[in-house]
Amino acid sequence: MITQEADGWQVPDWRRLQADLITDVAALCEHLGLDPARLPDGVDADSDFPLRVPRRYLDRIEPGNPDDPLLRQVLASGRERETVPGYGADPLEEAEHTPVPGLLHKYHGRALLVVTGACAVHCRYCFRRHFPYQTHLSGGRWKQALAWLRERDDIREVILSGGDPLTLGNERLAALLEELAAIPHLDRLRLHSRTPVVIPERLDDGLLSLLEAPRWRATLVLHANHPREIDADLAARCRTLGRAGVTLLNQAVLLAGVNDDADTLAALSDRLHDAGVLPYYLHQLDAVAGAAHFAVPDHRARALHAALRARLPGFLVPRLAREEPGEAAKTVLAG
Repeated sequence: MITQEADGWQVPDWRRLQADLITDVAALCEHLGLDPARLPDGVDADSDFPLRVPRRYLDRIEPGNPDDPLLRQVLASGRERETVPGYGADPLEEAEHTPVPGLLHKYHGRALLVVTGACAVHCRYCFRRHFPYQTHLSGGRWKQALAWLRERDDIREVILSGGDPLTLGNERLAALLEELAAIPHLDRLRLHSRTPVVIPERLDDGLLSLLEAPRWRATLVLHANHPREIDADLAARCRTLGRAGVTLLNQAVLLAGVNDDADTLAALSDRLHDAGVLPYYLHQLDAVAGAAHFAVPDHRARALHAALRARLPGFLVPRLAREEPGEAAKTVLAG
């Protein structure tokens, strides 16, 4: 993991909340009143993808409920050690699309910067849980990636990802955005982040100032999978960003035992709309080793999507999609 630095002497509220976390399975179970021996899938107390969850997020999990959908997303389960054919360490073959360290180029006109290896929370289904961050972020960090972008005038959009770009402080982000803004052919900026869903306080005034800069209209793509992840604080902060001109979208992952029912998905779209966020994609699970127990069959996913279309206006129905290695775009299973 990459260690973050504070922005000057004052540690922002979101930094303190990000640091106030649980990294031990036993401590997590004790906090939530759970008996590890009675959890249906068991626990993995010694995972090579360690547990990491801020207490701020735990406030939304129902104590004593081993089937809580938010708990399932963060608790290291014993099923993660299952070996399943077709599931591997690099499900999207990202190693084949890395022209320089720290940069991925898979789709026309867009490039993705891996700006950090850190995340506010370790989601158990993460497709980059085995990603070699040390290789991508060692040495000059972003220098090679920025040099590559300067030479490629066919690239119009840069996507900040990781890890999670919003685990970086505003000063670090400002320095990176200044470098990107100086590249004339870049005219779209996108950030993908789950941090605000876990710690809404990350959407602070300093970040707002960065994203409403006149150089480009920024797009922030959140990652909420369940309606209970969108509390009143997050909704209010999202609406503030929206009024400042930031485009807000959401990408969810369809996860067995978390959101694989029409009522939950419809409630998620409603909560997103109330927060000024448009549902963008509902992703089928990437086949990463350790996450196969979250998979939902395509026929069931399509049926759930059809149920959403029957009850919601079209603009609140995300596209059901899968990312497949080597394809020129995401594969839309239902639009």
